Amino acid sequence: MRDSGLGCSCDRAQTTVLTEIGTSNIGKAYEERGTIMIKVKINGQEQSWDGDPDLPLLWFLRDEAGLTGTKFGCGQALCGACTVIVDKEAVRSCITSIKDIAGREVTTIEGLHPDGDHPVQKAWRQVNVPQCGFCQAGQIMQAAALLMENPKPSHDQIREAMSGNICRCGCYQRIENAVHLASTGV
Repeated sequence: MRDSGLGCSCDRAQTTVLTEIGTSNIGKAYEERGTIMIKVKINGQEQSWDGDPDLPLLWFLRDEAGLTGTKFGCGQALCGACTVIVDKEAVRSCITSIKDIAGREVTTIEGLHPDGDHPVQKAWRQVNVPQCGFCQAGQIMQAAALLMENPKPSHDQIREAMSGNICRCGCYQRIENAVHLASTGV
């Protein structure tokens, strides 16, 4: 799987991103004003943020954009409840700042399909995956990102890709089966 460093705990990749921003015009504007205008496309809609560039994407999505499908689980990128897709990659929005996604395209659970009929969402319903449902948006977004990268993953590849998403109810077998079903085109 590709990894841009945005959703992982990889310090070197995160440092590279932050160093590049710190030496750019974005970094200079922040030093001068304390805020910067950041433009991002969320679910196909242009959004602007003229506030703290270090605001986690999760809180921008929930509090500013009103997209509450993305959940707060741990705040440390350990559980996957906050997973969104940034430029076709699964990213943990709790540790990704709004400045890290400037000019990029973000897809949340609300934007995956307007009617909830993305193949992963259809498979989720067909297999009857959720119990409590809290982790499901993150699970679905992780699975959708996997299928964008690898449309026909093996069961081992599914388990590996989904291993960073915790389901407190233990629905892992149903999650794996739903991802496999989605890969068949449901």
